[in-house]
Order: sequence, then C-alpha cells, then structure tokens
Amino acid sequence: MYTLRSSERLVDDILSHLTIIGMLIPETAEDYMKLVRLAWSFRKVAELMVREVVNGSSMKSATKKLYHALPNYIYLESAYKHAKLIVEGTRFNNGNPRHIHVRKLFIVSRGNKYDKGNRNVKLIPMDSSFEVLVKYPWDGSWIRCRVLLGRKYLPLLEELVGLCRSGREGYGARIVFRRGRIEFHVSVPLHLYLKYFSVSKRRGYGLLAGLDFNSDRVNMAVIDSSARVVAMKTAWFSEVTQHGFPREKAKDVRLKKLKELLSYARRIGVDYIVFENLLMVKRRSRVLTPSGNRRITRFAKRQLLQHGLIMALKLGLTPVLIDPRGTTHSEEHERIMREKGLDRHMASAYIIAYRGLKVIKNHEK
Repeated sequence: MYTLRSSERLVDDILSHLTIIGMLIPETAEDYMKLVRLAWSFRKVAELMVREVVNGSSMKSATKKLYHALPNYIYLESAYKHAKLIVEGTRFNNGNPRHIHVRKLFIVSRGNKYDKGNRNVKLIPMDSSFEVLVKYPWDGSWIRCRVLLGRKYLPLLEELVGLCRSGREGYGARIVFRRGRIEFHVSVPLHLYLKYFSVSKRRGYGLLAGLDFNSDRVNMAVIDSSARVVAMKTAWFSEVTQHGFPREKAKDVRLKKLKELLSYARRIGVDYIVFENLLMVKRRSRVLTPSGNRRITRFAKRQLLQHGLIMALKLGLTPVLIDPRGTTHSEEHERIMREKGLDRHMASAYIIAYRGLKVIKNHEK
C-alpha cells in the first residue's frame, strides 16, 4: 500500500507543525503593561525586518542592526523569519512588500529543542492548566500569564513539555492582541497532534479522490485503480465570494464543506486524497475583471490545502501531492472534458486524481 514516504519532504514543508490556540491572561497589571510594550517593539521590528528582507540583508546583519530596538536575538530572528513569510506571501499575491504595514500587536518566538522547547516563552504545567512565562528582554525578567486552553489539549501539551525537557522537541509560540483579548498560539509537531486526534486508519477499496479548489466550490472526482470514475461530488459555497462577506466566516464555511467532502470520501472507501502541491506555484494568477481578482485575492488556496491535508490525516486517509502544472489549462484538460463529458472544474479534479494514481503506481514498481 502506498505511504507518504515518497511525498514526505513535500508534506513536511507544508505540515510539520500545527497550531493550538488559547487565551492568555497576564497575572498583574504590570505584567500586562510589559507584554504590551514588548508587543509594540516586536511589531515595529517586524516592519523594519520586512525592509531588510526586501533589501536582501542576511538574518545575521539584520538582527545586529536592530538589536538596539529589541535586545534579544531569539525575538529578532523570529521577526526576520516572520518578515520573510510576509514578503513571500505579498509577492505571491503580486503585491509590493514595501507597502506592508502590520496592524495587530503581536510577539513571535521560534522554538528550538536545544532550548528545552523555547528560550523566550515557557510552558509550565499546572493543575489542569498551564502557566506561560514570557521573557522581557530589557531587564531579563519574566512576564507571568495564565493560558486558557481546551481540556482536550492538556495531555498533548503535557507530553510536548516532557519531550522538550529531554531535548527531543521544540515549539514555536505566538502572542496576538485582538479586540478585547490576547491569544496564545503554540505550534505542536504533526505526529504528536495525530497521536491524540486522528481516527484509526482502515483499508478501503483502493480508490483515489482528486480535489480541485476554487473560490466558490471544491470539486471531487473519485476514481479506481483503472482510472474509471466511481463518484463525483461538488461542495458549493458561492456566498463567501460576495462583497463584504467576512473573511473569517468564509474560511469557516470552506473548511466545513471540505470536511464534509473528505468524510464522504472515507465512507465510500477512498484510501487516497490527491492534492495539488501549491507550494510549487510562485505567483497567484490574475484575471481581467476586478471582481474576479478580488475573489482570487481573498481565497487562501494554500491555506485550504494545509487544512485539507490535516483533515485527511485525521480521518485516516493518505494524502498524495502532485505537480499542479497543466491541471487547468492544457491539452490534456481539454481532452478529458471532451472524452468524459465533464465541466472544466470536475475535469481538473479528475486529472488531479489520475496523476495521483500514476504517483502510486510508480511508487509500487
């Protein structure tokens, strides 16, 4: 049976860690003020780091240059890496990173297994909860906070802390100020998350499901080992493309529909879910109409891919990644539309599934 081994590197690039979100509560007014000052400084440094990345500065030279603004190399390195992600995302969307302005107050500290998880943000297990210590770089003190997390995550995080103390794992941490609350984001290794939250893997019928993501729908084509169509299904969410529809609500609607598709695939005996490896796409495509460009820009296609991979693994399905080139505009695509009598989106889903089948057959040779 095909495993993820042949696509392991690509999947790890997308899914090495997952994020668990809780609420952070500083213990005292002084702790709150220190946390705010640290967040203001980090945000300012992150904006300056964007300029350093655009200008081609190395992380070493950039952190040395901005040490006076935030005297902690871990925070500075985290700001530089965050800035690189901003620049890459802006360029992917055909934007100008020099115009970036970070609005929310936030703090990021990268993880490292050699620092017992994270040097600047410490998770401390308490009775049925966790305490968080945040390094305040100007005097070396610690900002003390309580973190409110779902009880289902407590065993996972306790095991993570144990692995960190033995030098086997690390965790990244992010603190984000939103309206009326402070969020605490902690990244956990994928394998550890799946240990607690995935269902048992079962043997299906060797079927493959190819998924074609679009701003208003997800098309799924299910094929067997002979490339014959077994089932087709489309999850629609046209309302999320309307002007003024809340971005976060649109994300929730898309994820709910995607989960329904994957659950259906599991019920009918699908073993493999085939995705386009969207990390190979360096620029977002554009269309001629302003409304079309608005829908494309607001559609986080690569984010949907990440969630799709997570959902597939949690449901005990095996993800397969394929090259996205030619799945939408190609002679093969036109031929499949004619021969199978499929519309362009379902034809794309079929091609994705078929290419996944070829990946599996090549792996078995």
